[in-house]
Amino acid sequence: MHTTTDPVELTSQLIRCPSVTPEEGGAIQHLFELLEDAGFVCTRVDRNGIANLYARWGTHGPVIGFNGHTDVVPTGDPAQWAHDPFGAEIVDGIMYGRGACDMKSGVAAFVAAAIDMASDDPHGSIVLTITGDEEGDGVDGTCAILDWMDQTGEAMDVCLVGEPTCPETMGEMIKIGRRGSMTAWLTARGVQGHSAYPHKARNPIHAMVQLVDRLIAFERVDASEHFDPTTVQVTSFDTGNSANNVIPGQCRAMLNIRFNDAHSSDDLKAWIEDEIAKVSGTTGVDFDIEVKVSGESFVTPQGEFSQMVSDAVAAETGVTPALSTSGGTSDARFIRNHCPVVEVGLVGSSMHQIDERVPVADIVTLKAIYTRILKDFFK
Repeated sequence: MHTTTDPVELTSQLIRCPSVTPEEGGAIQHLFELLEDAGFVCTRVDRNGIANLYARWGTHGPVIGFNGHTDVVPTGDPAQWAHDPFGAEIVDGIMYGRGACDMKSGVAAFVAAAIDMASDDPHGSIVLTITGDEEGDGVDGTCAILDWMDQTGEAMDVCLVGEPTCPETMGEMIKIGRRGSMTAWLTARGVQGHSAYPHKARNPIHAMVQLVDRLIAFERVDASEHFDPTTVQVTSFDTGNSANNVIPGQCRAMLNIRFNDAHSSDDLKAWIEDEIAKVSGTTGVDFDIEVKVSGESFVTPQGEFSQMVSDAVAAETGVTPALSTSGGTSDARFIRNHCPVVEVGLVGSSMHQIDERVPVADIVTLKAIYTRILKDFFK
């Protein structure tokens, strides 16, 4: 018998769980019990203290998956909030609370849609992968679930990530890929000395300035029409020196690079090392480099799946969504190695902000989008 699950009430219940990364806060367990009661086979895939949930309805293909997270960023000073950050208050049709936008409402919408679809006994399976580590390092969240799926033979044919994807208007954008992201820490090692006798020193700051100037002048041709240009941003520059008459012995800088599919992190690291060699050769200053890669760039080729998602968004919102790769990273960067993945969700304009919020009507619309996608998929 068909049932109707209220995504607004479920969003409220999840917001009231104080699940600031890495705390579970009761959110994962609440979903476990809710989905188990609805007939899903639920498994906790916790790793290194991070709570994760794998829930499946059905035993055969085709298999459509949903991915999301219940962890949230810190609230900041609660006194600056007009509404309790974990109160889920609704005022004039707007729900307030940490995670209201990013992304407890998205999780609630796809969980509600999945429960309702399961009650109609579709010809296939629905998989829900929900993590408590998206706002953290991510290594023990969706990655842990995917590792467990590989070990147990579980698989999805396609997957939807419920992150906020729209800049200003519901339905205006879905994500079919993401730029890569990497951080580089550079250390220049010179020779300390008196600023009045620079010939007896070797200034690492001057060398670092030269290097950074070369790096931020980065220009390469994009390889895909779907990607913004690759960007290099200096996010920190420090010597730790407070004396005006001392040339310091070392200088540090931190760069963040967001890169399109014209590049890989290995290519970019090799480029930085080549630039370092040039500057070091002319200045005599040695450099160390440390790199951390958050994710490689990727794009899901346009096809039946992305068209199905786009059509569902247009049908429920009256807006034809742009296919984008903009924004930061998401857990789609891990799922893309498992199956085709598309992101579709709410307007993200208030995520991570004081008084984070979501129009109640948008939660209802998002559930309708996911429901339509499920129905179209199982046709």
